[in-house]
Amino acid sequence: MSKIRQEETNKFCFDSINKKGKIPPQALDLEEAIIGAIMIDKKGLDEVIDILFPEIFYKKKHQEIFISIQKLYHNSKPIDLYTVLNELRRTGKLESIGGELYLIGLTQKVISSAHIEYHSRIVVQKFILRKLISISSSIIQKCYEESTDVFDLLDHAESKLFEINQKYLIAKKYETTQCLIQKAIEKIQKTEKEGLSGISSGFHKLDHITSGWQNSDLIILASRPGMGKTTFMLSMVKNIVVDQKIPMIIFSLEMSSIQLITKLISSETGISSEKIKRANLSKLDWECLLHKTKNLKNVPLFIDDTPSLSIFSLRAKCRRLISQHGIQLIFIDYMQLMGINDHGTKLQNREQEISVISRSLKSIAKELDIPIIALSQLSRAVETRGGSKRPVLSDLRESGAIEQDADIVLFIYRPEYYGFKIWDSEEDNDSCIGQAEIIIAKHRNGGLDKFRLKFISDKAQFINLEEKKHTLLAWEEDYKKNVIDKENFFISPPYENIEDNTLSESNMDFNNDNCLDEDI
Repeated sequence: MSKIRQEETNKFCFDSINKKGKIPPQALDLEEAIIGAIMIDKKGLDEVIDILFPEIFYKKKHQEIFISIQKLYHNSKPIDLYTVLNELRRTGKLESIGGELYLIGLTQKVISSAHIEYHSRIVVQKFILRKLISISSSIIQKCYEESTDVFDLLDHAESKLFEINQKYLIAKKYETTQCLIQKAIEKIQKTEKEGLSGISSGFHKLDHITSGWQNSDLIILASRPGMGKTTFMLSMVKNIVVDQKIPMIIFSLEMSSIQLITKLISSETGISSEKIKRANLSKLDWECLLHKTKNLKNVPLFIDDTPSLSIFSLRAKCRRLISQHGIQLIFIDYMQLMGINDHGTKLQNREQEISVISRSLKSIAKELDIPIIALSQLSRAVETRGGSKRPVLSDLRESGAIEQDADIVLFIYRPEYYGFKIWDSEEDNDSCIGQAEIIIAKHRNGGLDKFRLKFISDKAQFINLEEKKHTLLAWEEDYKKNVIDKENFFISPPYENIEDNTLSESNMDFNNDNCLDEDI
């Protein structure tokens, strides 16, 4: 009933426009040329079959003719004047379109299909203009209704405009191998120069495996609650947006924007999140906080904490942010809290909804050509399983589609969370306290691996485990260079036979105070 009322409203608006002397946008001569070209040269249809739809034509008889052409094309039948005539006769539409003479007249208006794609795009533009008039008329009508919710109306208007863009503005996506090879070579040269082909995560081993986050990739970061998904995300955010100044957006469906930025402040300043929450800060803490937050104020980071964000809203917001601020990376925390649309419509079960969300996220990543990192929950099967509790792909919650759509799947595993004190690896029995294992369970364009990071819970940080080791080695090298070599320490007969008069770490005893005192 509402659909009929809307059509009547649109018709009324069109009629009122016509009474004022305005004719809806159209290109009848080009419509005739397109249909005539298709009937004299089927190759022309191959060029425009993904552009044209029956409703695009302004004249009703042209719509009927094109419907018959579409049927012949989909049934792999020849398309010419005679086959189209027979199809129209079979469906009883021949007389309504003007009979055989009208069709013959269309074929006589063109001599080839040389410019059919150009003509088709003009006809599509005229149709879009008519569609915009219709949508605008509907919106104007709704604006006068007292029961209309302004936010619902805005969402309705945006969805209708987006529907036009998605359905009718189709660009050809194929490229020649010559062009693609040139692009690949340029990317390889850039990688050779910069070291990574994508955006660095700030974690050395992860970057080594992935070569950075790649454009159009969907990355899933999953774990059980309490493992540190949001903390790992914020550690990457700090590494990317603060250190590299790369613009990004975080869609936080779980935490408020203030809570999220507070955790980021804790990570950046090194001050415990508990101290910040209670405002139990010393004078030195305040100085550090004020100094460090100056850097955060100027970083190109955007946070959106809209609850139950829909796929449509996500796409629209990302488009605006890319055009206005040059966003290069998207974080979503987390995907199970997303919805399919803003009207609360649901599918038959949650698994189907997550499948649609997962597939849509991959589609958005490809469309916008930027990486999307979506956080995800794992099922309780991890908790009931014996052994190390390491997650596997089948633990991804509510849908197997997630692992199919994702280019990379990362798991966070902290044995300490389950009460383990040491790693269960056969290679070592090191303590696992304050450490996490990042498992790359799926990598569409690379190998699988796992590595460990240092986890500092109270400061909301994941850091490279080797940082401390690197610092020590750098200190040792500096000590050797600036102290030992200059002062000729440790030169004695036992070391005379060592090549180049250098000392290995095994022959040094930095903890031997007597030796140091004797040389001094």
